[in-house]
Amino acid sequence: MDLRHEDIILETDRYRIEGKLTLPREGYRSRLSDYVNQRDREFFAINDATVTALDAPEVTRHASFLMVSRAHVRLVALAAEESFGMPDSSPD
Repeated sequence: MDLRHEDIILETDRYRIEGKLTLPREGYRSRLSDYVNQRDREFFAINDATVTALDAPEVTRHASFLMVSRAHVRLVALAAEESFGMPDSSPD
């Protein structure tokens, strides 16, 4: 099976996790939404993960591999879509 790595962002109640999720290159469950909604998947395996505390963004940790419980995930997005459709608030 051909695989690809997608840069994703996960958020739990306490942490923001950025890293790479391995997905099928095409076909069945190749979309992030299909993968995330698999009922039999209890954990997400994240490679090259950066974990940031939401209440202390200056505190970050890195892990080459991290398992995140599906039950604790509140948000999942492709890193390329990080703005979530919000206008850019950076100063000109």
